[in-house]
Amino acid sequence: MRPSHLRIYHGPGGETGGVDVTTATSARDSVTVPLMDILPLLGDAVRSERTWLRDFEDDEITISMDLYEVILAYQHYRRPSA
Repeated sequence: MRPSHLRIYHGPGGETGGVDVTTATSARDSVTVPLMDILPLLGDAVRSERTWLRDFEDDEITISMDLYEVILAYQHYRRPSA
């Protein structure tokens, strides 16, 4: 089977060369974004009970140790008292 040589169109004045489809796929495996860019969207999706969230429920994310410790403390203190 002959490999595809698809190219990504970058619009007028964009890159004149193309990106091999395998390169484009591996570059899209992960992305780094500020937390504040996604929190409002994820919060809205959870409140709206969007079904697409289930598609990602087993995905793992990487967060800083500081954020992890704050989340653990928040989880501990938000528990209802006995």
